[in-house]
Amino acid sequence: MLAHRGLALDAPENTLLAFAKAVAIGAEYVETDVHVSADGVAVVAHDPTLERVADRAVEVSQLTMAELRRIDLGHGQGFCTLEEALDAFPQTRFNIDVKIEGAVEATVASVSKVRAGSRVLLTSFSESRRRRLAALVPDAATSAGGAGVIRTRLASLTGSTRAVTRALRGARALQVPEKIGPLPLVTPRFVAAAHRANAEVHVWTINDSADMARLLDLGVDGLVTDRADLALPLIAARS
Repeated sequence: MLAHRGLALDAPENTLLAFAKAVAIGAEYVETDVHVSADGVAVVAHDPTLERVADRAVEVSQLTMAELRRIDLGHGQGFCTLEEALDAFPQTRFNIDVKIEGAVEATVASVSKVRAGSRVLLTSFSESRRRRLAALVPDAATSAGGAGVIRTRLASLTGSTRAVTRALRGARALQVPEKIGPLPLVTPRFVAAAHRANAEVHVWTINDSADMARLLDLGVDGLVTDRADLALPLIAARS
């Protein structure tokens, strides 16, 4: 179970408080996102702008980290750096979605400074960015980008484990929605093919307990969820 942006039921998403609440109920894996500030710092944020989280029509990349810290996100929280999040929760594994190319170097610097490579999974929608991250942080796991997911889905139809392994290109996970439009993506065949190639399948964003149970029955390895409070007891009961 990956706590999506922490546990943000009564805390602002992607803040130290949201991560603390997830960890407090037993989450070992936290999913988060990274942009870059005007002064080149890896900042924990999902959106490129502050409009949704702070009602301000300004981009994250236009503000320095000092300015971002002063933004009131609620519950006494401001934006935090990736380094701060990794350092504050040294036993927690982080799934980090690097949102833009400009955040790559800052992300790598943060992970390296905290020596967190072995406890992070780096991902990006861009497959080329994912591969660059894999090269820069060789001890980190990575999840396939969009093109990698499509290649793997097509390769899974062939029944060839070698073809699926080639399609993954070193990715250790596939983090996907259950469907792409009307097309089912997470099928028994897809999950089995990934497993034969020693890759995990993580499905996002699953917040209904019945859907969680159904996907676990299907054999998926991870659920990305806003409701860690529901997922953890369900997983514990099944264990």
